[in-house]
Parts: sequence; structure tokens; C-alpha cells
Amino acid sequence: MTHRSTTPNIDLSGSWQLASVDGEIRTAIMLPGDVHTALHRAGLIPDPYFGRNEEKVQWVAEREWVVERSFTLQEVEGDWYLDIDYLDTVASVHVNGFLALEADNSFRRYRPDVSSMLKSGDNSIRIVFASNIAVGAARQKQQPFYIPYSTGNSPIPDGNMLRKPQCHFGWDWNIAIAPLGLYGTIALKKLETARIEHVVTRQTHNNDGSVDLKVTATLFSKGPDIAQVYFDLDGERVRLDVGVNGETHVNHLFHIDNPRLWWPSGSGEQALYRLSVELPTDEVIKQIGLRTVELITTPDAAGSRFAFKVNGREIFCRGANWIPADALFSLSSPEKTEDLLQSAKAANMNMIRVWGGGFYEQDHFYDLCDRLGLMVWQDFMFACNLYPSTEDFLDNVTIEVDYQVRRLSSHPSIVLWCGDNELVGALTWFEESRKDRDRYLVSYDRLNRTIEQAVKKALPGALWWPSSPASGYLDFGDAWHADGSGDMHYWSVWHENKSFDNYRSVRPRFCSEFGFQSYTSLPVIKTYAEAKDMNVASPVMELHQKNAGGNERIAGTMFRYFRFPKDFPNFVYLSQIQQGLAIKTAVEYWRSLKPHCMGTIYWQLNDTWPVASWSSLDYGGRWKAMHYLVKRFFQPVAVAAIPSDDEKTIRFSLVNDTLADVSVDLSISLLTTQGERRHLRDVQAVCSPDAAVTATSIDVSDIPEGTLLAWRFTASNGTGGEGHHVKGTYKALELEPAGLTVTHEYVEENGAVDINVTAKGLALFVMIETETDGKYSDNAFDLAAGESRRITFTPARPLDRGALPEFRFYDLYSCQSAD
Repeated sequence: MTHRSTTPNIDLSGSWQLASVDGEIRTAIMLPGDVHTALHRAGLIPDPYFGRNEEKVQWVAEREWVVERSFTLQEVEGDWYLDIDYLDTVASVHVNGFLALEADNSFRRYRPDVSSMLKSGDNSIRIVFASNIAVGAARQKQQPFYIPYSTGNSPIPDGNMLRKPQCHFGWDWNIAIAPLGLYGTIALKKLETARIEHVVTRQTHNNDGSVDLKVTATLFSKGPDIAQVYFDLDGERVRLDVGVNGETHVNHLFHIDNPRLWWPSGSGEQALYRLSVELPTDEVIKQIGLRTVELITTPDAAGSRFAFKVNGREIFCRGANWIPADALFSLSSPEKTEDLLQSAKAANMNMIRVWGGGFYEQDHFYDLCDRLGLMVWQDFMFACNLYPSTEDFLDNVTIEVDYQVRRLSSHPSIVLWCGDNELVGALTWFEESRKDRDRYLVSYDRLNRTIEQAVKKALPGALWWPSSPASGYLDFGDAWHADGSGDMHYWSVWHENKSFDNYRSVRPRFCSEFGFQSYTSLPVIKTYAEAKDMNVASPVMELHQKNAGGNERIAGTMFRYFRFPKDFPNFVYLSQIQQGLAIKTAVEYWRSLKPHCMGTIYWQLNDTWPVASWSSLDYGGRWKAMHYLVKRFFQPVAVAAIPSDDEKTIRFSLVNDTLADVSVDLSISLLTTQGERRHLRDVQAVCSPDAAVTATSIDVSDIPEGTLLAWRFTASNGTGGEGHHVKGTYKALELEPAGLTVTHEYVEENGAVDINVTAKGLALFVMIETETDGKYSDNAFDLAAGESRRITFTPARPLDRGALPEFRFYDLYSCQSAD
């Protein structure tokens, strides 16, 4: 969405002066921006992400801060207002010493009238930020009863008292520094006749294939007047002259005879229309996609379904959970966000879940999802805590929800509005709510009902889901372990330390969270740790691991499946391989259950800072080993080897998420530890559209000890792939040296590097790494004896031809061998 104003206005973004309220500290700050980054750039605090500096910057959030600047205004006649959003969080705004605004919700837009405060010539604007920590503590004391928060996630207390990103107070993957600042618009605008508050659309898809698009513009004027309103849809333009007074709704209906429909990625094109609503002095531009979406929750023998239907077709959702792109706003950018979302699409995803402990993202995020065909599951911003249900808190939430739904509802990518993340489960996490569940359940229901009513008022017909996970509407059961209905968060493998095959003990209808940790890649670790810290038990590495027991679980899992790695770099490498194997085990089995299961959204896509976590993309956007595996196991047409419950047979599941019949040529072989490939069977299999079938089965007794089952396939839609399956554990294999040889050359035409890797023996999970930022055409791949693979490395920035990167190579044998 673009909001343009042609009235006299002053963009107040740019350089401001930042000071502590006591005047001890002074420096410059760029707005939009955050206080911590400004202090770091001025040399007043160390880099919060480096070493143990998180501990050294805690004082910043404990103090009050003020930002101010001056501006010149020649003409003060008329009605003037400030336009402010993403103001984080409890802040007062003063114009020429007059109080213009008291804000306490970073998820709202504020437009206070400041006409009487302005003067001709020089003016000043001042924003005073209260300490989030102090305000949270004060508000907790004002509650009629104590409202618990997740101390395991948030070492900074009482963040649940404030309407700001909950992960700012720490999370089990986030730095805990409670940032503050202003991250969006800050402008002074003149109101002439009227301004546009919101533009909301509703679609009616008719039986004859045509679409009626109802556009509702909400206008605001100070008094009675006549406004000229122009509605334009891809060049079809109409003018309406309407009477306005206060808040006025203006409707226009566009009839589209032959609509181009918007489809999720992989299911069709992402057709978009340009919609604009204009006043002589104001304009809102949106991109609109025409589509229908339904959530299918019909009862069946197992419980009830949970499936998305777009344009009449059920879509299997392949995706990941999104958290804020950076812990500090000033270090994020639209370009970095685009890189992360492009990586999601490149890994064959069609859905992103915007998780409820971060932000309602900025407009450019959803515009990108529209263009990329990434469906958005949109949580409201409540996560893992309990929350107040006092009248003032709920009134604040109502305004927040109304604004966000009206702002975002026209995006075709948004397919679901979900009330919160894990608040139902949180009722069982705290001593207070366990002792008095009824009180806290009623309090939760008031909040959840407030959100639901505000959604349905702002967007009648919105697809609403009360919480994630949830077994159903008004079902407060255990959706972490019950798999028959609704969406599930399945965390038993990580948090309960179950084996990877435990993923095959449940049959989710839709799994919206499941994950396994790894370390961030070595080049990223080097940005925050010195050589002396390169040990998983060092204080620096432990500070960059926010999940209690996480390092022990990573190491313990290695003992379960692998021989222990020989040094720290290989420990990091192997942690990423086992992470990928964990998620691969879950996804391949759950996809094979289609249509019983219709979605796998793993935790998590990205990182907010350099940290050990469940992400498949490093902080900065590099692909971990897992993301290369994701690209394979999320292919619309995929083949997977899945052991039976009694482990006597292995079935080859063929999944087809496309619209057409697919035939597959599957070649199955045995791999010896010397890398010899012994042909076992060729299979041809056919799978109908949107289905999963068993292509063939292999008796485990046909796999000799010390060999691996391997396969390659080509599909009639032009895709293909390969894989291997180990009977038992990798540590039981007597692997031999892979004998990798490597050549590489610079490609003049595109500035990439072609890398040719050849193996003399068996090379499992060959991983290429370099300090130079960039992406590989493939990685974490297997080679048998005598096989080669050509990999293209595309650097993030142009290379100096005479200074090619130094590449490191990992494989499973060399990782575990001291040779």
C-alpha cells in the first residue's frame, strides 16, 4: 500500500537529536530508527550483538529518552495534524511545548490535531519515551490480580502489560534489551477538505465467473464539506462528489467480467490489480488480488479437518514461521526482508505464518507476499503470556485490531486471522493460573472475544481462528498433543527430547509449529565470537543460546545419531545437518498423509540476531544446511522413504501438490560405505492431482548391514530429486574417506563461481561454506564414488576477479574423523 498526500506537509523523518531525559547523554538519531542503534553508532554503547554485550546495554531500556528536532512552517492557517505509526511504545509527543499525544500502543496509528500549537517560522517537536520496563512494572501493580508472563522466554518482566512486540523483552531465540524508538511514519500534514483514513475491499465471486469488488473508503473531515473522490481500478476510473462530515464512508462497486485470479505460489499466477482512491489532496494506492479463500473444518472419522481452499481448490500449505527481521529496527530494511521472503519462495514455500510475538509487519512485507504468492497466516500480537482484561486494555486492543485489519485486509496473501499464539496453553504454565484456572480462563476469553468482535466488525466474513494451536472454536484442549482436529504445535521431539521418529507417532491435520535447533553458521558466529569463544560451553556461546538446555539437547541428539564431531566448526556443521534431518522426517511423513494433513509450517524461517535457534536462514539471510533440504522436501512433487511402524518395510511415498497427473521414474539402489551404487529396483508410479500415494515398498531385510538405501527420481512435470535412508543410525556406519576433489572457476558473464566437486568414495551431506556472503545452487548433497556435482555460488556482492573466495568443504566422514 502507498499513501500519498499532495497537501502541504512536512516529512519529519531524518536526523533528530537524542538525549537521556536527565541530559547526561546526547547524540543524533535517525528516525525511523531505534535508540540502541543510535547509541551504538555514536560509540556510546558497544554492539549489543557481539560477545556478552547484551549484558552491558541493559541500562538503556531502564532510562527515559527524548528525541527532538525543529522544523519551519511559513503558513499556519488551517487544520494540521501529525501522522505517526510504529511509535514504540509509551511516549508523549509535544509540539512547541504543548502536549499533542500520549501514546501507549506501538501497533496503532496516531493522527492528533496540532493546529493550535503551531506558529509561523521555527517550530519544535519533542517525543519523550518512558522506560518500557518501568511502565510495565507500574501497570502490573495496577492490575486487579497478577497477570503472569513467560519468565522462561522473557528475562525482562511485565512485557505483557504493554502493546509492543513481546519478543522485545527476550525470547528463547531473541536478545532481551526492550528496544524503543519510532519505526514508521512521522509527518506533519494539512487537512484540506478531507483525508483518507482507510480503504477496505470486499469481493463477491459470482456463479458466472465475474467478480464484484466493493471498495469502501473512510474519509475524515473537520466539518461539513463536499469532497471529490476518484476510484480507479487498473484504469477504470470514476468520480464521486460526496458530502463529508467527521468520519464518512464512501462506497463504489467495480464489476469485473473476466477476472484474473490470484493464486498461491505453485498453483497459478499472482495476478494483481492496481486500485487507487484519490482526493484532490490525498491518495491511497493498493494492489488487489481477486481470489476466494475458505477454511475447511468439516468433521470426519479422525476429528475434524483443517484445510485451506483457494479459488475452490484445496492447497497443501508448505511454509515456515516468520519472526521480526531484526531485533533492532534500524538494522532491518525492505531489501533484507525481500531477501528472506525470496528465500522462502525459492525453497518451494507457499505460506508464511506471521507469529504473534512480533510486529504486524509493514506494508512492503505484505506487498511482497502478494507478489511472491506466499499465503499469510496472520496472528494478532499476543504470545505465550497471559494478558490483562481490564476495560482500558481491551479498549486499546479494539482500536489496534480495527486499525490493523482495515490496513491489511485487502492483501490477497492474507488468508487467515488468528487470535494469538499459545495463550490457551499458557493457562497451564503458571502457578497462579493453575490454582485459579477459571479466573484466568474468563480473562483470556474476554481478550479473545474482544479481538474476534473487532475483526468481524472491521472485515465481515473474515476467516477467523481463535488461537494457535487450537483444536476448534471454543475448544480449550491440548493441541500440543491431540492431533485429530484443528492446528497443532508439535514440540515433543525438541522440548521433550523424543527421537526423530517420534514425528511419525502423530497425524496432524495441520502442523503450524514444530522445530529443531542448530547453531548459526560459522561465518556468522565469527561476527560475535572471538577464537577463544569457539566452544559450545563458552559464556559467549551460552549467551547466544536462549533456550534453556538447548546446547545440551543439540549435543545429546548427536550422541544418539552420530559419532561426535572432531572440532568446533564440524560441531556447528553437524548441528545443521541433524536439524535438517529432524524437520525432513516430520514433513515427509505428514505430507504422505495428504489429505488427512494439509499443512506443515515449521518453526522458524529467520533469525532476529546471530543466535543458536530453530531457523533455517541465518541472521543476515544465508541458507543453513536445513534450508537446502527444505527446498527438496517441499518440492510440489516429491518422493520420500518412510519406515513402517514395525520398521520391517520402507514405503516410498509420492506426493503431488500440482494440478495435473504426475508420473515418476524412480530408481532405487543400495550404497556401500565405499560409495558403490548397486541397482536394486526401477519403479514407475503415477499420482493424481493433489494426492499422495505409495509408489513401492522395500523390505528392510533386503538392505544388507552397513549399506544405505538410495534413490533418484524424475517426474513428468520436469522436476526430480534424490535421497538416502539409513537403517539404524549414522554412527553405526563404518564410513570411509570420501576423497573429495574440487575445482572452481570464475564466470565472467554473471560474476558467479562454478564449483565442481568429485568424490572417490561415499560423501554424505557435502556442505560448501565461505566467509563471502552469497547463495549456492545446491548444498548438503550426497555423492557416490566417481560422481561429480557442479554447484554455482552467487555472491551477494560483486567479487574481485583476482580474489575468489576460499571455500571450506564438510562431509559426514571428515566431520567425525580425526584423519
